[in-house]
Amino acid sequence: MFVRIGNTPRDYAWGDRTALAELLGRAPSGAPEAELWLGAHEGSPSQVLDPAVGGGCRTLDEFIAADPMLALGRMRVIEAEAAGRAPRLPFLLKVLAAAAPLSLQAHPSSAQARAGFARENAQGIPLDDPRRNYQDDQPKPEIIVALEDGFEALCGFRSAAAAAADFDLLGVPELAARLRAHPSDEAALRAVTRWLLEPDGDAVAAVVAAVVAGANRVADSAADAPRFAAVRFIAAQRPSDPGIAVALLLNHVALRRGEALYLPAGNIHAYLSGVGVELMTASDNVLRGGLTPKHVDVPELLEVLDFAPLPVPFLAAVPVAPGVESYRPGGPDFALAHVVVPADSAAGPLPLPSAAIAIAVAGPVHLAGAGGGSLELARGEAVFITPDELALTFTGAGEVFVATANPSVATTPKSPQEDS
Repeated sequence: MFVRIGNTPRDYAWGDRTALAELLGRAPSGAPEAELWLGAHEGSPSQVLDPAVGGGCRTLDEFIAADPMLALGRMRVIEAEAAGRAPRLPFLLKVLAAAAPLSLQAHPSSAQARAGFARENAQGIPLDDPRRNYQDDQPKPEIIVALEDGFEALCGFRSAAAAAADFDLLGVPELAARLRAHPSDEAALRAVTRWLLEPDGDAVAAVVAAVVAGANRVADSAADAPRFAAVRFIAAQRPSDPGIAVALLLNHVALRRGEALYLPAGNIHAYLSGVGVELMTASDNVLRGGLTPKHVDVPELLEVLDFAPLPVPFLAAVPVAPGVESYRPGGPDFALAHVVVPADSAAGPLPLPSAAIAIAVAGPVHLAGAGGGSLELARGEAVFITPDELALTFTGAGEVFVATANPSVATTPKSPQEDS
C-alpha cells in the first residue's frame, strides 16, 4: 500500500528561509524552515494526506497503530512484542536546510538513552520541560547526505596535536599549552573541552576572543583554511560562544553533493550550513554543549562523548540495482537508498526489508511495488509504503530518497546487555 504523507517544516531559528521551499517546489512560508520530518515520531508525526487510503487516520502514527501488521509487517510486530514495546516505525527521515550553525551536540547510545530517560522520568521532569535531555529511551545515530555542494559540518574530534598547532597559528598559546599538558589525545581533548564548555568566567571569554581575532587575522592569507572560515562564520552567528573554540578541536568538512556522513552515538558534531537528507533512529535525544539558545547540559554531554580522535566519518554508498545506491551504516536499523531515474528509463528494483518512506527531490517519478501498489511522486512529495509491496521499481525522470530498515542488520532484537 502507498499512503501519501506530508508535514509542516519545523521553524527552528537556524533554518534557511528559502532553500527547503525551493527544493520541495513550493512557496516559502516567510519563516525559517529548518527540518521537514517524515515519520511517526510523536514530536512531529507526518500527516496522512489521503485519509481514504489511510483508513481515515490523520497522522502516520495513527495509521501504524490502527493496523501494525499491515503498516510494519509481521516480524516487526513480533519483535516489538518480544521486547515489551508497542510496534513503531524504527526510523525518522528528515530534509534539513541550515542557514546558521546547529547546536554543538551528541546523541546517546541505547544504554545511555534508557538510563537517562528513566532517570528524568523518576525526577518527575515533564516531557515538554525545556530542561529535559531525554525525550525517549532510544539512541539516535544518524546519517546526513548532502543535496548540494558545500554542505558544511563539524564531526568528531581530531588529534590534540593538530588542534594545538592551529591555536599556535592563531596566537592562542594558552589553549595550545593546555592540549599539550596531557599524556594522551583523549585526556587532552576531554580536559580542554570541559574547560571551554564549563567556562571559567573571563579566562574562557578571553581565549574565545583570541581565537576569533586570530581567525580574522589569517583571512585572505596563505595560512587561512576552510576551518578558520568556519570559525568566522560561527562567530558571526553566535558571538562569544565557547563552541567557537571547540570547533577547532573537531574535524571540519565541506561535503560534495551525494557525499554522506555517519554519526554514531558519542560523536560530537554540528551542521553549519547547507541542505541535506538526514536519516536516524526514531528519537529526539539531543545533548547540547553550545552554539544554541536551547537547553545546554555540559556534564551530561561530557558523559556521552567519545574523545578518541577520528577521521571524518564518511559513509560511502553501495550500488544495489540500476540507478539505485544505498547508504548503509553497519549497526543501526536504517538504510537510505538514493534513486536516480534517467529520462524515459527505469531504476531498480529496490527490495523492501521493511516499511519505507520515500520523498522525491526531483520528478515526477512513478513508483511501482511488487505487491501491486503504485503512484507518482512530483518534486517535494512523500509517501509511506507498507512492507507487503516487497520491492520498488522507478520510472519517469527524477530523483528519490527511500528510507528503510537496514537489510544488512539481523532483525532479532538485542538484549540490553548486547549494546552500549
